[in-house]
Amino acid sequence: MATASEKLLLRLEWKVVRRLDGRLQGAHRTAHRGAGVDLAGLRAYHAGDDARHIDWNATARLDEPHLRLFTEDRELTVWLVLDRSASMAAGRPGRGKHDVLAELALVLARLFGRGGNRVGALMFDTGTLRVVPPGTTRRHALRIGAELERTSEARGGATTDLAGMLDAAGRLARRRALIVVLSDFIGDGDWERSLQRLVRRHEVVALRIVDAADDALPEAGLIVVEDAETGEQLVVDSADPLLRARFRAAVDARDARLTAGMRRAGVPVHRIGTERDLAEALAEVVARTRDRSP
Repeated sequence: MATASEKLLLRLEWKVVRRLDGRLQGAHRTAHRGAGVDLAGLRAYHAGDDARHIDWNATARLDEPHLRLFTEDRELTVWLVLDRSASMAAGRPGRGKHDVLAELALVLARLFGRGGNRVGALMFDTGTLRVVPPGTTRRHALRIGAELERTSEARGGATTDLAGMLDAAGRLARRRALIVVLSDFIGDGDWERSLQRLVRRHEVVALRIVDAADDALPEAGLIVVEDAETGEQLVVDSADPLLRARFRAAVDARDARLTAGMRRAGVPVHRIGTERDLAEALAEVVARTRDRSP
């Protein structure tokens, strides 16, 4: 009898993988600048570029700093960093953030694996870490799905340790890799320093999974509000204009901090809402990634 992961992967292969096969790998062909074997060309140096890849001969000849660009033909090692914290349980039944995360993880594992790349997974909740070592096969994608089923019971008690999650990815990925972080990025702590350490050695892409419940307070009079991460409950008047304004300001401030921190680290953030068609959302990620390529 087929497991839940097998049924989900079959559906995703039919509805999503077929539409995207071959496109995802192409978006990351030149991701690791200076690490390949075929010189693809040169481009002018920009602030924030890795100075180790400056071509000094071309710089002297052109009287302006230039970087070497290489075509990266080697197989990728991909690490999927999967946020299993309590806030990921938000959303409607069957289409919450944790459901979308599971679908994304299976699709990415299958797409990268079909290209011959090795895909591993790190499932992180504060105090709990599960690791699936890199592999390539369809059976391996199902193993990631099975581990996600085992970690589907979200627990309260602590906010998401974003720094801990990123540090764990850095310890696991010993060799240069593409690291895809799937999270709602709702958490506390000084995670920006951990992110900057990670991007020094790896290419990092952030897929931010969001639900309408993250950003909006329903106007329904007296309601019980529960912090998904700590379990703390509070009765509030959701129609209170001051409360709604403070809630909106807090959401805007959280988003601004995330955007600024990711920009400083040079990490692209792709917002994927729980209501989005998965194939369309990933196609948009691929297009934006290609637009950023030199």
